[in-house]
Amino acid sequence: MSRPVVAIVGRPNVGKSTLFNTLAGDKISIVQDTPGVTRDRIYADVSWLNYNFTIVDTGGIEPESSDIILKSMREQAEIAIETADVIVFITDVRQGLVDADGKVADMLRRSKKPVILVVNKVDSFEKFMPDVYEFYNLGIGDPVPISAASQLGLGDMLDEVVKHFPEDATEDIEDERPRIAIIGKPNVGKSSIINKLIGEDRVIVSDIAGTTRDAVDTTITRNGTEYVFIDTAGLRRKNKIKEEIERYSIIRTVSAVERCNVAVLVIDAEEGITDQDAKIAGIAHERGKGMIIVVNKWDAIEKNDKTIYKYTNEIRQKLSYMPYAELIFVSAKTGQRLNNLFQVIDAVIENHSLRIATGVLNEIVSEATALNQPPSDKGKRLKIFYTTQVSVKPPTFVIFVNDKELMHFSYTRYLENKIREAFGFRGTPLKFIIRERKEK
Repeated sequence: MSRPVVAIVGRPNVGKSTLFNTLAGDKISIVQDTPGVTRDRIYADVSWLNYNFTIVDTGGIEPESSDIILKSMREQAEIAIETADVIVFITDVRQGLVDADGKVADMLRRSKKPVILVVNKVDSFEKFMPDVYEFYNLGIGDPVPISAASQLGLGDMLDEVVKHFPEDATEDIEDERPRIAIIGKPNVGKSSIINKLIGEDRVIVSDIAGTTRDAVDTTITRNGTEYVFIDTAGLRRKNKIKEEIERYSIIRTVSAVERCNVAVLVIDAEEGITDQDAKIAGIAHERGKGMIIVVNKWDAIEKNDKTIYKYTNEIRQKLSYMPYAELIFVSAKTGQRLNNLFQVIDAVIENHSLRIATGVLNEIVSEATALNQPPSDKGKRLKIFYTTQVSVKPPTFVIFVNDKELMHFSYTRYLENKIREAFGFRGTPLKFIIRERKEK
């Protein structure tokens, strides 16, 4: 089961970011946040009462005139409606109920998505409760009073949020079919790739609505195997300023990546790899998904014998944190090399689920430590007692050592490289957990 997505919507200055930061930070014990590849993160993983879910801050620009405020809120609400399983609509008790709140409430009501109405800045329940009742006029259910800054009422709010998750959201019921998310910036050719694959396969394609949100999944059958492609292309918007496009594509990406086994990052060959591509790739990397980088529009590039090496080096440099990612150069327009995509997907899925026998794994680690002595500090040397693989998707290893502090990041990376040399694991990240054990 993929993580449900919860979007935070509201006017500027009602406390969206304060609530987001409180839930995402380590100030309260309801969250396990992974260190982001990007600094300006707008999503975070939260856990509450055995539920794991992703919260998304739809903040964005702080406009000045009231017309632009309404337009900005409408866009936020559209993003939330499209991508979220549950919407948290924030209002401000001190500003009271305003027209813009009513207009957004109408949109949210029509979306048929569960909406939790939250009234923020209620620092004293005794003082502000009479003002909270005014928000019943919005007609979208009981207002939940909170203070994001003072961390009051957050438990009650989260209880309301998780009530709307599917009953199996705490269970791991997996659709066994391979799920492939096509991710990347707008207009790089994501939908064109899917359309070309459909056209060339000459199969009946069923467009089934995504299980958890409105994105349409496309099933393609190839050599008797069904693949589910999740397209994050989303709405085509004109005259959209750059930050909002980026924010929108990141929100779409988080939703899609949650549901996939393998992420396919599409890059525009004419544009080359950008910071935004690296940001989007980081989402899949953090969540431990298999990774394929597809350089599209390869037919449009003038080439010589060095072109492919130049592109490969640039991509590897920009995505230095994921050297394992598979790389393929294609053209959705001409169909060049698109047939190879399924072979690469199959290989990555196999590696993502690969298990290594403990005995063989420990032989590799012993050889590695003999070739390159473990680090030492103040006369104490790191000892590695034992290594075992504890799970797959992604392959996860526990290394038992005498002192965790001595296990430098660089030595973990060295061991990872040795394991990859022995077993491949191309296209999949590997996760390492270091545990301390006393010497007998």
